[in-house]
Amino acid sequence: MEDLARRLAKWAIDYVKFERLPSNVIEEAKKRIIDTLGVALGAFDETPPSIARWIAQSSSSSRIPATIWGTRQMGPADHVTFANGCAARYFDFNDTYLSKEALHPSDNIAPVMATAEIAEADGRSVIEGLVAAYEVTARLADAYSVRNRGWDHVVYIAIASAIGAGKVLGLDEEKMFHAINLATVNAAALRQTRAGELSMWKGCAAANAARNGIFAALLAWRGMTGPSPIFTGEFGLFRVALGGDTFDLPKMGGEGGEPYKILETSIKYWPVEYHAMSAVEAALKVREELGSLSADRIKSVTVDTFTVGYNIIVKDPEKWDPRTRETADHSLPYIVAAALLDGNVWLDTFRPQRYLAEDVRKVLKVMKVSINPDHDKLYPTGIKNTVTVETTDGYRASASSTYPPGHFKNPLSREGVEAKFKRLTGQRLGEQRASDALQLLWEIDKCSNITLALRKLSLES
Repeated sequence: MEDLARRLAKWAIDYVKFERLPSNVIEEAKKRIIDTLGVALGAFDETPPSIARWIAQSSSSSRIPATIWGTRQMGPADHVTFANGCAARYFDFNDTYLSKEALHPSDNIAPVMATAEIAEADGRSVIEGLVAAYEVTARLADAYSVRNRGWDHVVYIAIASAIGAGKVLGLDEEKMFHAINLATVNAAALRQTRAGELSMWKGCAAANAARNGIFAALLAWRGMTGPSPIFTGEFGLFRVALGGDTFDLPKMGGEGGEPYKILETSIKYWPVEYHAMSAVEAALKVREELGSLSADRIKSVTVDTFTVGYNIIVKDPEKWDPRTRETADHSLPYIVAAALLDGNVWLDTFRPQRYLAEDVRKVLKVMKVSINPDHDKLYPTGIKNTVTVETTDGYRASASSTYPPGHFKNPLSREGVEAKFKRLTGQRLGEQRASDALQLLWEIDKCSNITLALRKLSLES
C-alpha cells in the first residue's frame, strides 16, 4: 500500500491549484466562507466562544499573529484558530458532509484563514487551502467510520486542517508529508464528546483538532519532522486506532477529472444536528397542514428515521430529556417537538427556557421514534425523516423530507446564503456593513490582504 501521508501530500501540491479549480468549486468555497463567518459572528457573545477568545486575547505573538473574528485584535495563530473555530461551531449551524463518518468540513476554515494571515497569502490561496482541506476531510469520511471505534470524527479534521494550512503556507511535498505525520500522531479524540449529556466541549472539539492541525503545519514549515509511516506503522493509526483495519483512498478531486467533494457538502438551513434537518422540514409541513398546535392538542407524534440518525440523536436517554443546549440541538425528539409547537426553529429554540418548558415535555411523552429500513436505503445521500401527528380533535397529518433546504441536492442560492448571514450578523453589524462584508467575501479571490478583510467584520465600535 502506498504511504497514505505521502500520497495526500503529493496530491495537495500537484492538483490543488486555483487556476485549475472549476468555477462551481470556487463558488461553493465562497459560500462556505460566508456561511462559516456568519455563524461565528452570530455566536460571538456565547459562553464557549467567549472563553476561547479570552485565551487568545490573553496571549501574544510577534511572528505568527492572526485575527480573532469579530474583533480587530490578534493573537497566536493556533489559539486564534481555536477561538474562531469554537465560534463557528457553537450553534451547530456550520456545514456538513455525510458518509461513513458524519462531520463538518467548515471546521477547517478557521485554520486556513489564520494561516493566510501568517503567510500574507491572498484570497486565491485561501480557496486552495479550503478546497484541499474539504477534499481530505470528505475522502477520509468516505473511507472509514472512526466513531464505530470510539473515536470522534475530529480525528479527520486535524489531518485535513494540517493539509489546508500547509497548502496556504506553500509547503513543498516533503514538508507537507511531515505536517500530515505530525497532525495524525496527535489526532486521537474520544467520541465521548458526543455521547450522553453533551457539554460545551461538543462545539470545541473540532476547533481543538484544527488548532493541532495548524500547529503541525507551522512546525513542518520551520523544518520539524514527524513519525512515519503514521498510518501503517507498527503503532500507527490503522493498527492502534482502527484495530488493524485499513483503508485506501480512490481518486481525489482533480485526479482524472474526479469532482471535488465540496460540491457534496450541505449548508444548514436550521441550527440543528444535520440528521434532524429533514425532521424539521417534515414537522413544519405537518404544522402547516394542521394549523396551530399546542401540547394539549397533540395526541401522538410518530417519527420514522434512519439508523445513523437514531444512534446519534435519539437513542441516548439524555436526548429525551435535554438539559443543556448542546444536548438539545442533538435531540431529534426535542427538535421535532419544538418545530411542531412553535412553527419555527431558530437560535432561541435552544435556550433553557424553551427546552425545559412544560409543553415540550408533554409532547416528548407522547412521541415515538423508530428506524425505518426504507429510510436507511437512502442514506447517506438522503436523510429521510417522516413525522406523523394525531390530534385530540380527530385530525391526522404526515409529511416527509429527504433533501431539506441547503442539502447539496437542494442547495442554497447566493441569496439564501446572504439571507442567513444577515439574519445572524445584521443586528451587530448593521444592514449596510453586512452588505459590504458580503460584497467583499464574494470577491475574496481578488483580496490581497486577508487581515484587512477580516477587520472589516469587526463587531467592535
